[in-house]
Amino acid sequence: MLEYLAHLDTVLMHFINVSLANPVTDFLMPLITDDIFLRSLYAAALVIILWKGDRRLRWMVLFSALTLALTDTSVNMYLKHWFGRIRPCHTLTDLHVLVDCGAGMSMPSSHAANTFGQALLFAVPYPKLRWWLIGFAALVALSRTFVGVHYPFDVLVGAVFGGLIGYIVAKIFRRLFPVRSDE
Repeated sequence: MLEYLAHLDTVLMHFINVSLANPVTDFLMPLITDDIFLRSLYAAALVIILWKGDRRLRWMVLFSALTLALTDTSVNMYLKHWFGRIRPCHTLTDLHVLVDCGAGMSMPSSHAANTFGQALLFAVPYPKLRWWLIGFAALVALSRTFVGVHYPFDVLVGAVFGGLIGYIVAKIFRRLFPVRSDE
């Protein structure tokens, strides 16, 4: 069963990374997956929340930082070492690698965990934003396979793990800061 899943992951990797490669994705996906871009976007969103948000939304900044700390630390310090999976850009020779491969492990994707953690954190108390947040998180997660640094299952495991952390933290937030009827 594990051999079949590994084979399926490799087939999906080639389909997304090689077969779907085109000039548009070759240009966009490295930008979308870029750490500086994502950190700048995150910082800008938090500044806007602190500046324009109501009291309840401002508290979300603290919960956002907590979610990011939980997802990123869990993935990078524990789960990647536990799984011990080598990145596809180090093991597959025929990939379309668009960014630096990196020396770290592959499973799970911390980009996927972090973005899905944030998406679910904000989607629970603010359901009108749900599909925008999840769509953006999915785009960032998928970009990791497009650029050649994560297998699709790495992204899936990261997304599920991060989404679960974000959902749990959001539920705690809602208990501590319930929506008032006058809002």
